[in-house]
Amino acid sequence: MLILILAHLLDFVYPFHKGLLLKIHPVHTSYFMALRLGKPYSSKIRGVLVWLLVVSSHLIIYALAIIISGVINRLIWILVLSYVLKTSISLKLLIDIVHNVGKCFEKRDIECARYWTQQIVRRDVYKLDERHVASASIESLAESLVDGYISPLFYFIFLGPLGALFQRIVNTLDGALGYKNERYREVGWFSAFMDTLLNYVPARVTALLIIILSPINKRSIRESYEIWRRDHNKTESINAGHPMSAMAGSLGVILEKPGYYRLGEDLVEEPYHILIKKAIRISLLVAMIFFIIIIIMRTLITILISL
Repeated sequence: MLILILAHLLDFVYPFHKGLLLKIHPVHTSYFMALRLGKPYSSKIRGVLVWLLVVSSHLIIYALAIIISGVINRLIWILVLSYVLKTSISLKLLIDIVHNVGKCFEKRDIECARYWTQQIVRRDVYKLDERHVASASIESLAESLVDGYISPLFYFIFLGPLGALFQRIVNTLDGALGYKNERYREVGWFSAFMDTLLNYVPARVTALLIIILSPINKRSIRESYEIWRRDHNKTESINAGHPMSAMAGSLGVILEKPGYYRLGEDLVEEPYHILIKKAIRISLLVAMIFFIIIIIMRTLITILISL
């Protein structure tokens, strides 16, 4: 529990890595390795080998750091474990970026909103109108809540900090190579598949929590559930549609990527900055509830092990 709390405190006080800490951050190093080794237009076999090399090398390095720190001093061991978990989660930075998008909309500065939204989405937001920029930021908030927080902590429950790191590296490899274009279709296939596999349960847990919390936004659980049930399969990703459609239902709005999907219904008319504020609020509550679930489950696991 101390490791869990320290990791969250570190994420709160130092959400944005820079300098040396950025260069040695496992997300940065695994992304760099994947791009260097996973050459465009190469084969599926190369993609599997790149995945195995990047994942195994990182896990071995951090496992050795944990073992050595444990031999040196228990306090250092706890700090190293906390650091490993901290690098595996990213909540504060995500919330800060989406909050900045909301502030830009409140000031009616669309270029500012586009700038901050572009930090967390792949699509070119500079070609989008205000409505779709706001949608992109809320969609990314819902999806990244899974990738950067719920999913790594889900694996932390069962496998500790290295389990969280494993998920985070797998997710990073998908972000580096998991494109469905001609350049990366073959070499990125395995990275995309493993990310889909690991996020399968966390994506649905996140959607369930969002739906349960819908009354906070004056939306009924039943209404949000019906929209989630109807729309969660509309996205190309079998996981992303779950938190995004649940968020659309909980806000009573349409979340849309033009030409790809359209989730939810226009049931609420509110300024974009208010909708973004509501999306942030429900995301933070989801994170808080899952944090409590983690503590309960880790306690039960500890008790079972000690019996």
